[in-house]
Amino acid sequence: MNDTQYLQYCRNLWQQFSDTLNKRCASLDDEHPLRLLATEFARLADDQEDLYRDGPDLIMRLFSHHPEFAPTLPRTLLWFLGGDCLHVLTEEEIAVFQQLDDERQAFATKGETFDYGSAAAARLPFAQVPQQKSGQNY
Repeated sequence: MNDTQYLQYCRNLWQQFSDTLNKRCASLDDEHPLRLLATEFARLADDQEDLYRDGPDLIMRLFSHHPEFAPTLPRTLLWFLGGDCLHVLTEEEIAVFQQLDDERQAFATKGETFDYGSAAAARLPFAQVPQQKSGQNY
C-alpha cells in the first residue's frame, strides 16, 4: 500500500464513519450540537484539504462532548490525523500503528501490496476496515 492508497483507505474510513454518524443523528433537531457535528464530519468527507486542518478538532469535540459515540470512530483515524488525536490512543496502539506504518513503507519500497486493513484488524481489537469499492485494494 503506497501513500496514495493509505490516504484513500483513511478517507474511506472517514466517509463510512460520517455516514453512520449522520444516520444515527437524522432524527435530532437541525440545531442539536451532535447533529451539527455530524454535518461537519460529512462536509470534511467531501473536502480533502480541510480534513487535515479541521479533522482533529472535530474528533476531539466528538470525544469530549459526545463520548458515547467515541468508540465508533475508527482508531486508525486517530493515528492518521495525529496531533492531539494521539493522546486518545494507548501506548500499545501507538506501537502497533508504528509497526503497521513501517511495514506499509517496506512493502511500498519493494513494490509489493500490503493489506493494511487486514493487518490492522488482526493486531488491534477495535480496528475497522472500510468496505471496499470495486477495484480498490487496501
